[in-house]
Amino acid sequence: EVQLVESGGGLVQTGGSLRLSCAVSGFSLNEYDMGWFRQPPGKEREEVSCISTTLSPDLHGTYYADSVKGRFTIASDSAKNTVYLQMTNLQPEDSAVYYCASCGSPFSWGPGTPVTVYS
Repeated sequence: EVQLVESGGGLVQTGGSLRLSCAVSGFSLNEYDMGWFRQPPGKEREEVSCISTTLSPDLHGTYYADSVKGRFTIASDSAKNTVYLQMTNLQPEDSAVYYCASCGSPFSWGPGTPVTVYS
């Protein structure tokens, strides 16, 4: 059974940092490129970042949406089958529920972890 469990969200002041984790079970990270998505209140879900976990670690490529480039860093740990998103210099517009899923055509979603940034 595929399961994606996100954690690490919370309430943070503008300029603060959070580290999100996504524990994956039911498949290995090297089977699918993995990413983070977010859905702000009243808006559609959008892709935030992806990492090419289907490649060996020394060949991992990454993608970031323009809105988070330079502030967010995606990483993975194949031994723990976990994907991370380090978020720094958080802004109120980063407030959303954050989800991890396979990139491209996500086939499963976890419950997400909410992030609220207040000024």
